[in-house]
Amino acid sequence: MLPSVLLTGLRRFLPKASLLTKPEQLVPYECDALSAYRQMPAAVALPEDEIQIAKILRLCHQCNVPVVARGHGTGLSGGALPLKNALLLSLAKLNKIIHIDPLSRIAKVQPGVRNLAISQAAAPHGLYYAPDPSSQIACSIGGNVAENSGGIHCLKYGLTVHNVLEVRVVTMDGELLTLGSQALDSPGYDLLALINGSEGMLGVITEITVKLLAKPERAQVMLAAFDSVEKAGHAVGEIIAAGIIPAGLEMMDKLAIRAAEAYVHAGYPDNAEALLLIEIDGVNEEVSDGIHVVHDVVQRCGAIEIRTATDDAERATLWAGRKAAFPAVGRISPDYYCMDGTIPRSKLPEVLRRIAELSKEYGLPVANVFHAGDGNLHPLILYDANKAGELTKTEEMGGKILELCIAVGGTITGEHGVGIEKINQMCSQFATPELEIFHALKAAFDPLGLLNPGKAVPSLYRCAELGAMHVHHGQLPHPELPRF
Repeated sequence: MLPSVLLTGLRRFLPKASLLTKPEQLVPYECDALSAYRQMPAAVALPEDEIQIAKILRLCHQCNVPVVARGHGTGLSGGALPLKNALLLSLAKLNKIIHIDPLSRIAKVQPGVRNLAISQAAAPHGLYYAPDPSSQIACSIGGNVAENSGGIHCLKYGLTVHNVLEVRVVTMDGELLTLGSQALDSPGYDLLALINGSEGMLGVITEITVKLLAKPERAQVMLAAFDSVEKAGHAVGEIIAAGIIPAGLEMMDKLAIRAAEAYVHAGYPDNAEALLLIEIDGVNEEVSDGIHVVHDVVQRCGAIEIRTATDDAERATLWAGRKAAFPAVGRISPDYYCMDGTIPRSKLPEVLRRIAELSKEYGLPVANVFHAGDGNLHPLILYDANKAGELTKTEEMGGKILELCIAVGGTITGEHGVGIEKINQMCSQFATPELEIFHALKAAFDPLGLLNPGKAVPSLYRCAELGAMHVHHGQLPHPELPRF
């Protein structure tokens, strides 16, 4: 399905094993972790270095062939979903840690390096990389940058964008850009921030320099169980209001608690309607004071059980249940649909109550497990894809949850990106002027719209057809703009 001149050109500089074209070779790339959407790629290229990436992009640009970049396939919004007429560009072979500088507290790595591998390599120096998605054992740092991933500890230490200093990017026409620097600031527009969360639409990342942090002197986690999700949601706001910024502040509801406990045996209370995991880190005195303050807050908010880990082993066990929540829920349902919206913390009780109402309305169970401290929700809608119409019903319910997030002053994604999953809700999140700027930025980097087309940013035509934006005088806005 790709032009023969392209395939011939790729074979001139790619090893035979680095260009996949047979159906049995392509099947593993037909979806990411959001397996509700599937599409076989036309071909898969697995370059081994930056030079090969530049050659691939330059050749595809000359042949007017779209390119979809892919990390380790752990994405949850369909951002790396292949296109039938596009080349899938896998960065899995660029998996080297180039350099760790313990004095400057930085690591320079290739995009295919696993998130957790950075912390493992920095550990002998007493350092670690803070952003820790639940999939950190498998997800790639390049994918983290593309999606601006977060994780359990993003409340205190920030998202990927706050922990990346510099990236090297190859544009669609094969030009190499260096964005950011190892200094605290650099002149000009902040293109480094722009590339974080750009979902592979502006360029292909080939090298990343990240900040490393010193391991805290002490870290302690507290479990607080509640007899209602509203009380747990209220406690989240009260903890922050008390002046405590936990390293992690996570919430799980009853369905998620029971699934995780059956899977991991973390010692979670089976009579709780909701639980919070609150981690305080820092120097000894800071942690002791913080734990006492949090204990008083959750007790005042109606916690029915409070437990504090006494050592690192117990702390790791409590976190193991939370990190395994997604696969744990996968054991109790044929399929689940993971949403990703962010809301103001003060709206947690209201939004959780409304999600429960939607669950009853659609007849679909929901397991809530999320980064409560920064209001990043991950409702897992349980369904069976083998039942006719159930996926459509699930998508509709998921869309209403995202619309709810917008309505209370939040946003449709916190860390999973837009991909194809939330592209319709982008029309509700943004008005015409904002979307026009997004398209202009895309055109500045990729005038032909060949990088990951159809993802993240909807066309103005799509939004107009959905009736989600105002159209002047019945005309579709700005027809001269490219349809990405």
